Amino acid sequence: MKSSFVFWIEGYLYNPNLFQKLLSFLLLPLSWIYCFSMWIRFKTKTQEDFGVDIVSVGNLNVGGSGKTPLVTALSLKYKNVAIILRGYGRKSRGLYLISDGKNILQDVDISGDEAMIYATKVPHAKVIVSEDRKKAILKAKELGVDIIFMDDAYSKHDIKKLDLLIDVQISNNRCLPSGAFRERLWSSKEVVILKDGVDFKRKTSLKDRCDKMSLITAIARPQRLDEFLPDVVSKNYFQDHHNFTKSEVQDILTHDGSNSALVTYKDYVKLEKFDLPLSLLDLEVEVDNKIFKIIEDYRAKKD
Repeated sequence: MKSSFVFWIEGYLYNPNLFQKLLSFLLLPLSWIYCFSMWIRFKTKTQEDFGVDIVSVGNLNVGGSGKTPLVTALSLKYKNVAIILRGYGRKSRGLYLISDGKNILQDVDISGDEAMIYATKVPHAKVIVSEDRKKAILKAKELGVDIIFMDDAYSKHDIKKLDLLIDVQISNNRCLPSGAFRERLWSSKEVVILKDGVDFKRKTSLKDRCDKMSLITAIARPQRLDEFLPDVVSKNYFQDHHNFTKSEVQDILTHDGSNSALVTYKDYVKLEKFDLPLSLLDLEVEVDNKIFKIIEDYRAKKD
């Protein structure tokens, strides 16, 4: 299960109590140093043009913001497309082609949960995981793609791209370690700010619903699911990108007397191999047409 320390950190970053606010204030000097170092890093980077259309979908804060369903929705609109991401939580290192646009070539241990979501939900996309995003871009070009979507690449300031940035509204807007921000929105960096509920809207569907379900999930800030949840017997939170075992899921179902585990797609791609009863709470987004117009204008300018 997710440790109490992780819950404490999430509370500290996103909804601090009085003690946590005081601690955040005391850590401000470290935040100033950290943020200044990130600004220096940004200013010393030179953009490299890879000669292919690249669109980054990112956010400034640590934790979830809805990048995966947004990248999925955007990628579905394009035929010859690649999706590139680091692959957090995978049991591999280096560059892997997860899907060639026809077949899924690796299992979820190699790909990580988010890459497997893309490979499953955008079956025509080339999906590549790599810590080195530049190597992944070169691989995508080698495969002959027309456009690349990069998951969580705002900080890759040395890559020429269109930056779409999800605006996450939180009360603690300081840089780490005082707050949840990994980086600032630098004034000289061109980005397109996307607002949840305005530029894209979330919609959920529940598949294979049962009378008695136990929520089992390993996503960041799982309380975000509350507004979409049906009645459940229990809520069981694991650390983000947790690699489940069959026994820990089975033990929860047995303890609760539940008919199925209610999971998100991020959990589903890791749990389906266990042949346990699963109910899927699937999150998708509808993207405003003006965002596609922004992408097409960017592509036209490059040409």
